[in-house]
Amino acid sequence: MSAPHAPRNRTLIPSGYRPRVADARVTECLDSMAAVLIEGPKGCGKTWTALRHARSSVRFDGDAAARRLATVSPEAVLRGEAPRLLDEWQLAPEIWNHVRHACDRSGEPGRFLLTGSAAPVDDIVRHSGAGRVARARLRPMSLLESGMSSGLVSLGGLLGGEPAPAGTSEAEFRDVLEALCVGGWPWLLDQSPEVAQRRLREYLDEVRRLDLDIGSGRRRDPVLVEKLLISLARNTATTAPNSRLAYDADNDRPLNHQTVRAYLDALTRLFIAEDLPAWPTHLRSRARLTKSPKRHFVDPSLAAAALRAGPDALTADLEACGLLFESLAVRDLRVYADAHECDLYHHRLDNGLEADAIIRRRYTGEWMAVEVKLSHTPDAVDAAARSLRRVAAAVDTSRAGPLAALLVITPTGYSYTRPDGVSVAPLTALGP
Repeated sequence: MSAPHAPRNRTLIPSGYRPRVADARVTECLDSMAAVLIEGPKGCGKTWTALRHARSSVRFDGDAAARRLATVSPEAVLRGEAPRLLDEWQLAPEIWNHVRHACDRSGEPGRFLLTGSAAPVDDIVRHSGAGRVARARLRPMSLLESGMSSGLVSLGGLLGGEPAPAGTSEAEFRDVLEALCVGGWPWLLDQSPEVAQRRLREYLDEVRRLDLDIGSGRRRDPVLVEKLLISLARNTATTAPNSRLAYDADNDRPLNHQTVRAYLDALTRLFIAEDLPAWPTHLRSRARLTKSPKRHFVDPSLAAAALRAGPDALTADLEACGLLFESLAVRDLRVYADAHECDLYHHRLDNGLEADAIIRRRYTGEWMAVEVKLSHTPDAVDAAARSLRRVAAAVDTSRAGPLAALLVITPTGYSYTRPDGVSVAPLTALGP
């Protein structure tokens, strides 16, 4: 990983701050845009990251006086050395238009930083920031950011056609499962999996009882939300449709499909659920593409918490373990892909051919296909490599863009490039 960008002022940096991959994106946006909005789930470290780049701040979460001031005297809230941080701005939504107007008046880049743990229900408000407000997505920490990955294998290098360098991971399989259960939450990194899972169950309880109602104007049934969270956890890394989620939530009395859709939308608005869309590409064959998204939590530790599945339970159920490990890989790939202006998809054909992830550059079109395996044995890697080569052969690269790499991700083991050109890397060696 490249050295993190130097902050503009160190006085607001929290003690013990761990640099984030998204720091570079925030710095770039502040240099070119009047305001930057850092979005992501509650507890992923948005405030700390924003403070690293800010010179003054006002925090609306837990400060009723600041929220009142935003209503009666917004100019006072906006007054302060730039970049001025407005933390959890959605709790004082009227401030958005004042920020927009202040940006228009000053015309200078780097005027404001905003953080938000929930996208407003009325997205028209957010779109009114076009040309003034850049967005940076912050997710829970990747294994590189939390210190578990060596970063030996660069996603950017693979996209540039470089082979995966030879190396080995010092992590054990149990270490990876424990990291999965703790998740990439900065406030939990020093906790045991057992303690972290208790805190995350409380986190989900807060989501279902309170957070889903905030700003929506609608009352959600906490019992039904809990059932849906468990159903979503059971179907992590699958293309389960809403009807499957509804039935799996309660076999005797399946949830109403409209309720499921509304609750999923609310979980997405809170950045708790983050589906992986299907890749809309061009094929050489007549096989049909699956258009359904794959289901994921923003961090697989939330799925483990909903299922009450710690490392021992996951070891005893390798099928569930494999799906949650795939979700862990998707979480990290999303973090690393953002650093290279890439989008993430999954790819599945009706003949069963699939790739767990497709990473594609937004502007130039290069892409790579990824298969995630729970085992790094030669047989498992061989099967994954064969599948990836078949995926590559089925894609019409003259229309979809040039193929950059094929990658097999494992939990541990060695990184290397096979004679057939397929790269192999443990997740604990991957970085941007």
